[in-house]
Amino acid sequence: MQGRPTQTVLAAAADVLSDQLRNQLIRLAELTAPHAPRLERRFVAVLRKQKINAAQQSALVSITIGAVAKALTGGGSLSGFFEQVAYSGRRLAKLNFPPNAIAAALQEYDKLLAPVLEKSAPQDLANLGWAREQLQFCTSLTLNNCYYQVREAETKTFYELFRCETDSKNLAEMLSCFLVCVKEFTGSQDGKLYLLNAKGNAWIAHAEAGALAESVANTGRRWKTIEKPVCGKAGGKQPLALDASWHEKFQTCWSVPLTVEGRLLGVMQFGFEKDYEWLPREQELLSSAAERCSVALEKARLIEDLAARQEQIRQLAEHMLHVEEVERRRISRELHDEAGQSMLWIRLQMEMIENDLPVGNPELKERLQHVRENTERTILEIRRLIAALSPAVLEQLGLGAALRQLVNRFKQYNPAKVKLQVNHLAELPKETEVMVYRLVQECFNNIAKHSCANTVNLSVGSDDGILNLNVEDNGVGFHIEEALAKRESYGLAGMRERVALLGGHFDVRSNPANGNGSKTKTMPSGKPGTRIMIQLPIPRAGTW
Repeated sequence: MQGRPTQTVLAAAADVLSDQLRNQLIRLAELTAPHAPRLERRFVAVLRKQKINAAQQSALVSITIGAVAKALTGGGSLSGFFEQVAYSGRRLAKLNFPPNAIAAALQEYDKLLAPVLEKSAPQDLANLGWAREQLQFCTSLTLNNCYYQVREAETKTFYELFRCETDSKNLAEMLSCFLVCVKEFTGSQDGKLYLLNAKGNAWIAHAEAGALAESVANTGRRWKTIEKPVCGKAGGKQPLALDASWHEKFQTCWSVPLTVEGRLLGVMQFGFEKDYEWLPREQELLSSAAERCSVALEKARLIEDLAARQEQIRQLAEHMLHVEEVERRRISRELHDEAGQSMLWIRLQMEMIENDLPVGNPELKERLQHVRENTERTILEIRRLIAALSPAVLEQLGLGAALRQLVNRFKQYNPAKVKLQVNHLAELPKETEVMVYRLVQECFNNIAKHSCANTVNLSVGSDDGILNLNVEDNGVGFHIEEALAKRESYGLAGMRERVALLGGHFDVRSNPANGNGSKTKTMPSGKPGTRIMIQLPIPRAGTW
């Protein structure tokens, strides 16, 4: 990733160096070389006073004119020197040493070199000064490119981490993607990510290919070793690597913990075949990557937990609907077998008593007649309740006949005109038929209670494995958002949940008589009324 840009800059630097400049640089190297060790010591002393650490000092020394002198007088080349500048530049970037500080440090070296050149070649100072300026320009060009490379690699890594988080389909894929991304940034020969198990007594390994059938016991010593970012020996007396095969395979191990709010979730480890210390900039990016991975990991776990809970709720809701239908049938049977039969017996006895009364007692006979008529009305009401609880026609004749019966009963208690259109209906599982029947029943209940409609259109049919149900009325309408947000009002919400249980689509549109009903979904005609559209996939029988 870094080779091509560096070669491009070195080629640009070589173009700048004309033959005349090359000759002057060789002359500069020959004059500087005898004094290079002393200049280096004085330069390091200046850097030390400026609180510049040893690693930064070493990198700065390698890009001075003294380093050029050593290279050219020791059989090296200018291209070799610029390769050294590129390496030191990337190292300084990772050491968080700013470019302006590099320029200031090189100026300090130039101040130390100036008296030496004045004494050694006073007649050639102009040409040597020109050569020094050109060399510093080429060095700055190379250094700037190196800083750009380092920042570009960091930016790319953060982008890839973000992509891993957003594009991964599951937790295992996300962890593998994170690991590949960070491993590429570190340049390590191998990388693994370990997660603590639920009990906290073992590390479960993940590699680039995904989860491994591998776990490592978690002891107190291991916990203390990896609870903080560490760069150390992979093996030895106190091995840092959790993977035992790394102890002999790799020299260095980088270990970065994954924590959320002080709670250790796991650790990322990277193995290197050579002794390879990490630099501040690398450590900062690894810590940031670990933090992002930890948050994404916790988020993914929460989402998975939420999905599992939602599935439990869905199963519970499905079970409750099944229990509700079973209870409806039980109550219906008891009403029919117990209350209904008892009321019929009472009515029959009253009719017999009424016929046996003597002719000379008209008042008692009239009272008995009123009681008998009231009993007959009660019997009819019980039959209506039985039909509403568990319509026998649905089980015996199917959904179409049950909807026709429902429409006829609705007409008996409501003045609205109802138009029913039953198109082709594919064979439906009984559970789906019951669900559709209950949805239409709830629609009719809402229309009767709230809409004041005088026209209702109901259509149902199936096509291409989809059952379509539409219920439309010309009533007063309502505000959809307000209805859904209203507490202790479960009509629409209950219908929507029933449809969701079957994997269907529920859509409601309404225009209230006193204004717009919804900011986004209104009746196409613009007239007051409500339209409910439901689409349900038709499963195979017994799969609901």
